[in-house]
Amino acid sequence: MDLNSDLGESFGAWTMGDDASMLDIVTSANVACGFHAGDPAGILDTLRAAAARGVVVGAHVGYPDLVGFGRRALDPSSRELVADVIYQIGALQGLAAAAGVRVRYVKPHGALYNTIAHDERQAADVITALLALDPGLVLMGLAGSPLLAWARARGLRVVAEAFADRAYTPQGALVSRREAGAVLHDPDQVADRMLDWVRTGELTAIDGSRVRLQADSICVHGDSPGAVGLARAVRARLDGAGVTLRPFVEALDD
Repeated sequence: MDLNSDLGESFGAWTMGDDASMLDIVTSANVACGFHAGDPAGILDTLRAAAARGVVVGAHVGYPDLVGFGRRALDPSSRELVADVIYQIGALQGLAAAAGVRVRYVKPHGALYNTIAHDERQAADVITALLALDPGLVLMGLAGSPLLAWARARGLRVVAEAFADRAYTPQGALVSRREAGAVLHDPDQVADRMLDWVRTGELTAIDGSRVRLQADSICVHGDSPGAVGLARAVRARLDGAGVTLRPFVEALDD
């Protein structure tokens, strides 16, 4: 099982999360590319820290929305969206090369992530961007979403992820952040929930029902309050149960 987090999201004097501590816990790092968060110097610092720890790096691409942290839905043209995604990955690849690490996958961020999970046009644009730049990149997406099948049909490798710190609907979608209970904060509860899911393949939805999810990576959001404590609790619980944690790209490469 892979454990990932969204990192590199600090901007100038504004610190977002604790990348150094999180990189001691996770096996994959989704690094911001400057559109929803992150500045070049901070992103480079995060990439160097990931390289030093052997953490696999992915491009965390988003809508051009610094003010809204990439969580506001936009409707760019296909021409714009394809170019925006290529631009962001390319920028991260340049910084990664300087840090001595390679960008192995792409995980869209925030509103873009949620939109392309079900919007076929924008999903096709993101897939087109990856194929145009580097068909060897892996696309990370929401477990159970149509995006994964669309990407596979066009020849991309994909990995599905589950969220440790987010509530799910009975249909397997993420509960909107606008709703109460959408974000989970208790480390023990989150750790128990993830171990239960790894063992059974099912999560308890927000209404108490059980929803089945197939995924190979667990995300803990780096910007959530107490994110490091949550990630540390999840890792400790999985390690203690004998679950092997390693970057998902290693399993794909086997």
